[in-house]
Amino acid sequence: MNWWQRLKNNPLARFGAILLLVFYVMAIGAEFVSPYDPYASQQNGALLPPTQIFWQDQAGKWVGPHVYPTTQGPVDLNTGDRQLVIDRSKPSPLHLFVAGDDYRLLQIKLPLPTQFSLTDPKFDEVELFSGIPGNWHLFGTAGPGKFNLLGTDEQARDQFSRLLYGARISLSIGLVGIIISFPLGMLVGGISGYFGGGIDSVLMRLVEVLMTIPSIYLLVALAAVLPPGLTSAQRFLLIILITSFIRWAGLARVIRGQVLSIKEREFVQAARAMGGRSLYIIIRHVLPQTASYIVISATLSIPDFIIAESILSLIGLGIQQPDPSWGNMLSLATNASILVLQPWLIWPPALLIILTVLAFNLLGDGLRDALDPRSLSR
Repeated sequence: MNWWQRLKNNPLARFGAILLLVFYVMAIGAEFVSPYDPYASQQNGALLPPTQIFWQDQAGKWVGPHVYPTTQGPVDLNTGDRQLVIDRSKPSPLHLFVAGDDYRLLQIKLPLPTQFSLTDPKFDEVELFSGIPGNWHLFGTAGPGKFNLLGTDEQARDQFSRLLYGARISLSIGLVGIIISFPLGMLVGGISGYFGGGIDSVLMRLVEVLMTIPSIYLLVALAAVLPPGLTSAQRFLLIILITSFIRWAGLARVIRGQVLSIKEREFVQAARAMGGRSLYIIIRHVLPQTASYIVISATLSIPDFIIAESILSLIGLGIQQPDPSWGNMLSLATNASILVLQPWLIWPPALLIILTVLAFNLLGDGLRDALDPRSLSR
C-alpha cells in the first residue's frame, strides 16, 4: 500500500483535507459565493442578527423560502435593546444564482516593494490578472429584502461576505509564509550539514540566536513600529516577511541533522566523485531526501502563520479596517457588550480559525503516518 492509499484510508486526514479544500475554494471564489459587497453598508442595518427565513406568508399560505426587509428600530426604554422592524408587506424570495453587485473573479494584485525599510516602506501595486467580470452570486434575494446569513456588523456590512473575503488573507498568509521561509531554512540547513566545520558553527549559532527570540513579542514589537498609512496589502506583505524571518530557524536545525547522515550515503559520495558541485549536490541529491519531513513540517507550520496574523489583527497591529481578516473581525471580542448582545459577530471567525488550525493538524498527522510506514505499527 503506497502513501496515497494510506492517506486516503485515514478518516481524520481525509476530513481535514476536505474541510481545507472547501475553505480555499470559497475564499478563491468569494466574489461569487458572497451575496453582497463586503465594504457596502446597508441602510439602517447595523448590528442586525442573522436574517430569519420565512416559509409562509402572513395568511399562512406556503410560498417557499423568503425574507423581509429588516432594519433597526427605536431603542426600548425599558430594556435598552433595539427593536427590529420587519416590513411584512415586501416578501423577497430566496434564490440560487442571483444577479447582484458587479465583480471581477480571480483578480490578482500584488504589492511589490520598491523600497523596503521599517520606517519608510514603499510599494507599487501590480495587477497580474484583471479577473473575469461577472455579477452572478451563489444565492441572494429577488426583492428589497437582504439575506444576511450571519447578520451585519456595526457598520451595517454583511458578516458572511466579510468572512469570505477575510479568508483570503487568513488562509493565504500561511501558504505564502512557508514559500518564503522553507526554502531559506532548507538551504541554510543543507549548507550547514553538508559542509560542517566553521560554516556549520557560524550558521548554527545564528539559528540558535533566532530560536531564542520569543516570536509573539517580536511580532508585536515589529508590527508596532510600522508606519501609519500602509494599506492592508502592504501590511499583509510586511507581516509575511516578519513571520517568515522568525520561522525558518527551527527547520534549518532539523534539516542540518538529516543532511549530516544523508551526505555519507553512497549516491552522494558517487556524485561528489564524479565532480558534482557542492551546491548542485545539496539541491539535487541531498535535500530531496528530506522531502517527507518538509511536506509534514510545512503542513503543520501553516497554522502558526494563521494564528500570528490573527493575533496581530486582534490587537490592532495587523490588517486594518475596513479590509476584513478573521483576526480583525475577532477583535470585536474585546467589547464585552458585543460579546453578550451580538455573539454572531464573534463566533463565526473564531470557529473558522479553530477549524482551519484543526484541519491542518489533522492533515499533517495523516501525512506523517502515510509517509512513514513504521508509524502504522506503533
